[in-house]
Amino acid sequence: MVQRRRLIVGNWKMHKTIPEARELVQELTDLLDAPAMASVTTVLAPPFTALSTVALAIQGRPYLLGAQTLHWEDQGAFTGEVSGVMLKDLGCRYVIVGHSERRRCFGETDVIVQKKMVAALRHGLRPILCIGETWDQRLSDHTERILSLQLSEALTDVGKEVGDVVIAYEPVWAIGSGRSATVAQVHEAHLHIRTQLVALLGQDTGAQVPILYGGSVTPDNIGELLPIHEVDGALVGSACLNPVLFAKILQIASASPESYQHPSFPA
Repeated sequence: MVQRRRLIVGNWKMHKTIPEARELVQELTDLLDAPAMASVTTVLAPPFTALSTVALAIQGRPYLLGAQTLHWEDQGAFTGEVSGVMLKDLGCRYVIVGHSERRRCFGETDVIVQKKMVAALRHGLRPILCIGETWDQRLSDHTERILSLQLSEALTDVGKEVGDVVIAYEPVWAIGSGRSATVAQVHEAHLHIRTQLVALLGQDTGAQVPILYGGSVTPDNIGELLPIHEVDGALVGSACLNPVLFAKILQIASASPESYQHPSFPA
């Protein structure tokens, strides 16, 4: 049996000023019972401008700091970009890579995502690799092909640190739409991703990589999502901006056993 610790990530996207970020962390903390949260790893990913503030605000509290993206180079003439060196210096432990909004709005290709994966791991950051299909791709029955392609491209030449990777399945059509994937759709996608991870990385490593679900996660559906086979947590978008809603998600996530036990997949 394989044990993987539950992981909940709050992606703030382009929201919250510095005072608002400080207030959100305080309000969230006031709503949570810290000892009860010991069974869940909670990551907060604010915008770049608030990283330093949130890093200070979470000291001594049960949260880890994450960033929303990074550049693949350590330094250089890349106006507006932030490197892994800088994120590590701020205290980041995680970084989101290849989010569908980065792919759609900023033209990030699988090649760019792969370079960012290597950069994150090079600096000891755990990359949360986002993969997912569009609605047209799902209707065309191409979901598994797209997931396999994105996964294999992103994990090319990542090196021995590949065991630090986290995968987030985020169906593009569900993000920000208020429409979550069904239990059956999530189960099928996560099972396929796990099978591909084992095929790409081997039984031992592939079975240990956490797989999160992301796509309109709310307190109303998190209880249905977490028990799904191979769902190890969630990448939460808009709901994490409301401390009451995010606290409910974390409370539900912490109410179950500390970690799920999953049967090993065949090599």
